[in-house]
Amino acid sequence: MEIKEFAHAFLAILNGMSPYILLGFLVAGILHAFVRPSAMSRHLGHRGIGSVIKAALFGIPLPLCSCGVLPAAVSLYRRGASKGATTSFLIATPQTGVDSIAATYSLLGLPMAILRPLAALVGAVAGGYAVDRSDRSTPDAPTAVSLPDDELPHGFAARAIAALRYGFIDMVASVGKWLVIGLVVAALITIFVPDSFFTSLSQYPLLAMIAVVIVAIPMYICATGSIPIALSLMLKGLSPGIAFVMLMAGPAANFASIILLSRTYGRRTTAIYVGSVVVTAILFGLAIDMLLPASWFIAPAQAATTDCHHAPALFDTICSALLVALLIYASIARRGHTHTHNNEINTIMKKTYTIKGMACPHCSANVEKTLRALDGVEEVTVNLGDGTAEVIGEATPEAVCEAIRLAGYECEP
Repeated sequence: MEIKEFAHAFLAILNGMSPYILLGFLVAGILHAFVRPSAMSRHLGHRGIGSVIKAALFGIPLPLCSCGVLPAAVSLYRRGASKGATTSFLIATPQTGVDSIAATYSLLGLPMAILRPLAALVGAVAGGYAVDRSDRSTPDAPTAVSLPDDELPHGFAARAIAALRYGFIDMVASVGKWLVIGLVVAALITIFVPDSFFTSLSQYPLLAMIAVVIVAIPMYICATGSIPIALSLMLKGLSPGIAFVMLMAGPAANFASIILLSRTYGRRTTAIYVGSVVVTAILFGLAIDMLLPASWFIAPAQAATTDCHHAPALFDTICSALLVALLIYASIARRGHTHTHNNEINTIMKKTYTIKGMACPHCSANVEKTLRALDGVEEVTVNLGDGTAEVIGEATPEAVCEAIRLAGYECEP
C-alpha cells in the first residue's frame, strides 16, 4: 500500500513539473547556442556595483548547478573578472535558472517564482559588493586571454539544432540525477514522514530555517531538484518561508563549493559568500511568512498534488514520458560514451592528464571544448568517470595544463 502511495505521489509531482522542466531545458539550449561566454567576460573586469549587478543578471537565467558554475566562475576570475563580480555570479547562478524558475511556477505558484530570482539578485549583489569592499589588494588587470566561445556552427538552423542538443541531451545529463533525487526525496517525505513531526518545528520559524540551512549545506541538490522537496515540506505543515530557505540555501551552499571557494578566493571571500546566501534566504523567508498571505503559496502547492489519485492530463503525461525517456537516454549515453582511435597514432603524441573538479557532463564538455581550441591539439578524449583527459597532438603538457586551469579545473600530467 505504501509503495502504491509513493508511486502516486512521485507521479503527481512529476506530472506537475515535467512541462515546465522541458520548457526550461529548451530555453537553456537557446541561451547556450546564441549567447557567447565572451560577451559576459567583457563586462565583468572592473570593481564596483556595476560589474556586480551585471554578473548577477548574467547568472540568474543560466541553468547551471553549483558543480557546473564553480569552474565557470573560476575561469571568469582567472581571465580578468573582478573578485566581487565572480562572487556575485557564484551566488546568483546555482540558486535559479530558467528551468528551475519555470518548475517553481508549476508547483509553487507565481509569487514564489518571482521571489526566487529576486532573492538571488539581492543576495548576489550584496555578497559581491561586500567582497569588493573587503578586498584591499590591488585589482589585477584583466588578462589578454579571452574566454573561449563554444565551437558552434554558423547559421540559424544549425544553432537551433545545437540548442536542442544542449538543452535536451547535455542539460538532462547534467541535472537529471539531482532532479530524480529531489523527486524521490519529496515523495518519501510526503508518504513516510508524519504531519505531527513538523507541527512543533513550525512554531519556531527562525529556528526551523536555521535547521534547514544546517541540513541543506551537506545535502547537495540542484535548483530544480530542491523544488519538490520544498513542496513536500509545505504540504507537511512547514511555512512557505521555511520552504523558501530550502530553495535558496540548498543549491548554493554545499561543502564542495565552500572548499573550492576557500582554496581559490580565500577564507574571507568564502565567508562572505556563505553568509550572503544564508542571510538572504532567511531574511526573505521571514518576510514571506510575516508580510505575505500564506494562501499565495499554499494554494498552488495543494493544487499541484490534489489530483494525485486521479488520471493526469494527457499533455502532462506525454511531457512526463518524454522527460523520463530523456533521462534514461542520458544515463545510457553517459555510461556508454567511448571513443575509438586509430591504433597507428604515434604514442609519443598521446598524453594523459588527471583533471580534478569535473563533476558533471557539462564540466567534461567544457574541458573538451577548451582543449580542442588549443593550438597543436588534434584529438581529445575526456573521461568523466576516471577524471582524465587523453590529448593527442604536439601541444606541450604545460600549455594543456594551463588551458585546463584557465577553464577552472586542476590538472596534473
